[in-house]
Amino acid sequence: MAQAKQTSAHEHSSHAIPVSIGAMLVTLGVVYGDIGTSPMYVTKALLAGQGGIMTVTEEFILGALSLVIWTVTLLTTVKYVLVSLKADNHGEGGIFALYSIVRKYGKWLIIPAMLGGAALLADGILTPAVTITTAIEGLRTIPAVHDIMGGNQMNVVVITLIIICLLFAVQRAGTSKIGHAFGPVMTFWFLFLGGAGLVYVLGNPVVLLAFNPIRGISFLLSPHNHAGIMILGSCFLATTGAEALYSDMGHVGRGNIYATWPFVKICLILSYLGQGAWLLANAGNADLAAIPDLNPFFQMLPEGMRPFGVILSTCAAIIASQALVTGAFSLVSEASRLDLMPHMQVFYPAETKGQLYIPMVNNVMWIGCVFVVLLFQSSAHMEAAYGLAITITMICTSVLLFFYLHGIRKMRVFPYIFVIFFVALEGFFFVSSLTKFFHGGYFTILMAALIMGVMVSWYNGSRVERRQYTMLPVRKYLDQLDRLRNDHHYETLCDNLVYLTNGTSTDMLDRDILYSIFDKHPKRARAYWFLNVEVTEDPHTFEYSVENYGTDFVFRVHLYLGYKVNQRVNAYLRQIVSDMSASGELPPQVHDYSVYDKPGSIGSFRFCLIRKTLAPESDVEQRERHAIAMKYAIRRVAGSPVRWFGLENSSVFYEYVPLFTKFKPVDRMERVSVEERRA
Repeated sequence: MAQAKQTSAHEHSSHAIPVSIGAMLVTLGVVYGDIGTSPMYVTKALLAGQGGIMTVTEEFILGALSLVIWTVTLLTTVKYVLVSLKADNHGEGGIFALYSIVRKYGKWLIIPAMLGGAALLADGILTPAVTITTAIEGLRTIPAVHDIMGGNQMNVVVITLIIICLLFAVQRAGTSKIGHAFGPVMTFWFLFLGGAGLVYVLGNPVVLLAFNPIRGISFLLSPHNHAGIMILGSCFLATTGAEALYSDMGHVGRGNIYATWPFVKICLILSYLGQGAWLLANAGNADLAAIPDLNPFFQMLPEGMRPFGVILSTCAAIIASQALVTGAFSLVSEASRLDLMPHMQVFYPAETKGQLYIPMVNNVMWIGCVFVVLLFQSSAHMEAAYGLAITITMICTSVLLFFYLHGIRKMRVFPYIFVIFFVALEGFFFVSSLTKFFHGGYFTILMAALIMGVMVSWYNGSRVERRQYTMLPVRKYLDQLDRLRNDHHYETLCDNLVYLTNGTSTDMLDRDILYSIFDKHPKRARAYWFLNVEVTEDPHTFEYSVENYGTDFVFRVHLYLGYKVNQRVNAYLRQIVSDMSASGELPPQVHDYSVYDKPGSIGSFRFCLIRKTLAPESDVEQRERHAIAMKYAIRRVAGSPVRWFGLENSSVFYEYVPLFTKFKPVDRMERVSVEERRA
């Protein structure tokens, strides 16, 4: 019997985040941090690959700038802003959201989805380390600060670690509050980038010739290109934040990205052009050539403005890290929904569904970033590892986008042109980045392999579990439940025995729950409750429904909770029991002893959580045994449902049931007497 209206996720359309000045400010603060800090190290990497400032020529500057401009245009503007942002899953973006809407076109598509997601998460661990370290190293370009810090890199490491720890510590506040704080800073940052670059562009407008793509192609093939095809690896750094932009769509909405990207791109291009103009004006400068690890971004600033530039770039670097962290939350959330990762505790600290916080992901990335800083220590070493893994993600996204364009959008010719062009282009970037493997790229590839291993293990283990999943009709077992609750041969376990279920069906129940009640020492109770939680699209849904099967002792409860509502199952169930007791649907549960003067009409509760186990004697193939063992090992690390459902102060017990009911035959033992054994 329904006590409230059922509210399912399908009854609520996904609420698009409206375009507004406030939302655009949040977008600038949350989405563009990674790609917005690229000018800090892209030109520096290009210059180092060419041989330093003594080798600067107009051909090099115009060619390299052209490659950067068209890399940003093709990969970020065309592929991600114009195409990928349209491929959303109820407003959520990212490679897992994309996979969820195209997976019906082939089971094998799970491979690029997992590979791309793992690579993006691995690269996200490196991003905070490389951007913040680069900004802090800029302090050395200020003479007064250099006198204090000296050349000791450990000072940079300590400051970087402090900032990283503060960054991850504030994530619980939510991206809305963080975005409002970071938005004005990033707006000022982009104006600073554009303004500083424009000054030098006006002084040497020849750099505007870099908009001609032929300049880039001809230099790529030129013998004066000292880096050869590997120059693309440095150019690619200018667009590494594009995938994070797609993943963060759920936090800010597609419309706000459309509205802000033109402004961001103009400022980025002006910064690159300005650095190129400064290099042309200072080509062959011996004083600059003597500076180790020369960074044009900081050196082009007048000495009086440099301290301000370094402080602002440090703030932008922190925000760059924020873009990857929030993107990682979205990715893991989507992966959990697809059963590629374990269920984790999720908080929604803002009014918008996309803005979430996952403590475990935050802590893992926190530890990973600290490890990266301690391992590589300098930005030059980190840049060598940066960008390799993300090329893998981009290739995988291109493959999945082909199926979106061809299958969902019903385009005929364009999807083939799209996938051939972008897979080939990103393939070039991947090959050019392979030289980074032995210089630090191995770290991100190793991290990606570990994350991929977790997803593959969880996926394979879940697939084996699903083959053993059996649903039974509840009504068929009502008579047994009635006999059991009145069977005085068994001690009463509690007044209300509650099982948390995964299934949403009202009439069917997991066999393992009934096995727990009847077969694993019969559990006698006054009432049996089978409860599941369904999270709705509406943030504040707070409803429930109950089916009693015509009894007053068996109840199937569905809690419909908005994503902003805490899942305090214990408190909600007490209210439901109280309501049903008041309406007469549930007999009063009077108890004689209480610390209160008037004992209530609600009896005791015990919550049973079913855990499937793999018995050693289960008759199962070795491959499946390993898959299940790996999944259960991961499950132990992922956290406890007790915390997810607010049962910390409740009486909870775990019931372990065998996953496989078929066991290997065991030889019969022979009975002998004690005397025979002694003899």
